[in-house]
Amino acid sequence: MLDLLGNLKRTHYCGELRAKDEGRDAIVMGWVHRRTGLVQVVFNKERQAAAHAKAEQVRSEFVVAVEGKIVKRQKANPELASGEIELVAMKLHTLNNAKTPPFAIEEEINAAEETRLRFRYLDLRRPKPHRNLALRHKIILEMRKVMDELGFIEVETPMLTRSTPEGARDYLFKQILMISGFDKYFQIVRCFRDEDLRADRQPEFTQLDLEMSFPRQEDIFHVIETVMVRACGVAGIKVAAPFPHMLYMDVIRKYGSDKPDLRFGMELHEVRSCFPEEAKQKLQMEGNVFALAAPGAAGYSRKQLDDLTEKAKALKARGAYFVKVTPEGLTSTVEKMIGAENVKKLAEACGAKPGDLVVAVSAKEQIKGTEAAALIAGQLRLQLGEALNLIDKSQWKFLWITGFPLFEWSETDKTWVSAQHPFTGIVDEDLEKLESAPWEVRSKGYDLVLNGYELGSGSIRIHRQDIQERLFKALGLSEEQLRRRFGFFLEALTYGTPPHGGIALGVDRIAMLLSGEKSIREVIAFAKTTAAQDLMADSPSEVDPGQLDELGLAVKPEVKKAAE
Repeated sequence: MLDLLGNLKRTHYCGELRAKDEGRDAIVMGWVHRRTGLVQVVFNKERQAAAHAKAEQVRSEFVVAVEGKIVKRQKANPELASGEIELVAMKLHTLNNAKTPPFAIEEEINAAEETRLRFRYLDLRRPKPHRNLALRHKIILEMRKVMDELGFIEVETPMLTRSTPEGARDYLFKQILMISGFDKYFQIVRCFRDEDLRADRQPEFTQLDLEMSFPRQEDIFHVIETVMVRACGVAGIKVAAPFPHMLYMDVIRKYGSDKPDLRFGMELHEVRSCFPEEAKQKLQMEGNVFALAAPGAAGYSRKQLDDLTEKAKALKARGAYFVKVTPEGLTSTVEKMIGAENVKKLAEACGAKPGDLVVAVSAKEQIKGTEAAALIAGQLRLQLGEALNLIDKSQWKFLWITGFPLFEWSETDKTWVSAQHPFTGIVDEDLEKLESAPWEVRSKGYDLVLNGYELGSGSIRIHRQDIQERLFKALGLSEEQLRRRFGFFLEALTYGTPPHGGIALGVDRIAMLLSGEKSIREVIAFAKTTAAQDLMADSPSEVDPGQLDELGLAVKPEVKKAAE
């Protein structure tokens, strides 16, 4: 028979008891092991036989209440916050028993993530998830404080509304609030995505979303820098603003990524001139060639070089070429092709020093309007930076990226499509190219990056109806499509829309980085797998036919396409 709680009232949390509490009576409650803290409970068989007998029956994860007196330990345990005292039990109440859990409820566990997600309610009992979720709470609370201090008001925008392309729903209502005369708006909002999932993506996620009227780009930057400095401070991390800026094309050519990790160097260099025309033809080089010098990697084995080559080819590179820089001289896999003098030029172009390995890659001219060789070299840079232990994990390197292309080429549609959402502002001097040379048009968009992760994206928006209509037409939308999809919004633009802009930051990703985790599933209470499954609730699941009938819905069987 299990004891009931009755009139028992908890006097202390287990983790609160300290030496100053010696001599006090206490009632503590919790699981057999630890939750909000750990306190040692002593059962004396001679003095409290009944409590001792009950204690022999309880096991790990039983829920209990203990009445007793706090005494000083004869030998303190420095590993516990409550290690100077213990609780001598007078009575033990078993509030609930428990089956043996599928894994030990400890700080660090070896259980597979699938098992942890299936038994999430047990996984969350561990101290680390409690710390992570508590930090997430403090980060969000600090964000709200900053927004309030800076004069923003929180307004919830609707989730249920008409369908619009490119996820435009998220932007329309923010902009309409500015049209409505709200000067500064924000919300911390639950969002949904249908993109491919990975360690730093979930099908449902949380954003800090804000919009301002009459802003300059630097005004929005200042707000977000204030938010991030304060959020980092909550996690005990000191960072300084303002954050540095780089143009999109510069960051691609220098780091091979639009979310570069600046905690280490190994910058890229354009080295096409080191390859003579004859060599380019033999190597089937169609586009540019980018190279980097990996410090201390000159000792890489043939197998390690082959692995790098395979990685590059998996990323659609034409090839990967190497130069080892040693005190004895240079050796290269392409010396016969380009000659010793060009090998020397290649090493010098990368600033290579003795002990370095020069890695060069070539590829087709572009991927979505961006030099493919730079993107591939950027992936190799990250792999080598990790493998060579070049990344200083104690640093926090923010970067603003601006000057993004407004359009990108779609191989599927064989046309230029919007690279961002279709309300992104256009750099004024590029407006004349909108119809004639869309590939040259730059947007007023911007991204914030931290340690190789994109934290958020935003832009100064289009506020003039004529420019908005021009952009829609450049995207190939007909008058009928415009009216049907955006009629209410285009109508709103005719009533004196102010210049406005905003940004959305990924709260989950921020919490992941500041808590030192590598997956956002570690900072989300009830996370889903990369297949968007909730293993604990066995969801998604089949819907009862009666529910479908009530809503007038029918589910069609999946039609699989025949193999080409």
